[in-house]
Amino acid sequence: MAGKSGTDIKIHNFVAADKQWTNLLKSETEAAKKWANRWGFLVTQRNQIEAEQEKLRNKCRLLTPEHLKVRPASPVSKYIQVAPSPAVPKTTQGLIGWRSGVAGLELERYGSSRQGKWSFLHQMKWPEDSID
Repeated sequence: MAGKSGTDIKIHNFVAADKQWTNLLKSETEAAKKWANRWGFLVTQRNQIEAEQEKLRNKCRLLTPEHLKVRPASPVSKYIQVAPSPAVPKTTQGLIGWRSGVAGLELERYGSSRQGKWSFLHQMKWPEDSID
């Protein structure tokens, strides 16, 4: 029989959990205070490098000729028009293919798919059972 034994019950000590939480917060705030003294040189050097790079970018920047500039995008509605859908069928069986049955909403917009007349085996004049 599966019953609760004494080992299955987890006892949660709220006082100990609170003490752990306060110790964690204290250690994080102390680490944040010490970080600038230990690792602050990384920030200052990075800021200096970024400033130098920005100066070089501005110095070497060329103006783009008018004929090479990117034109603003035209609105999508200019090229794509969405027609209203037909009425939703009342039964779940009617939902199967209900949009593809309408002439303007068919799935095969470019005609049905066609298969080739000849197979590779037929072209090579190999027997049909030559490959698995």
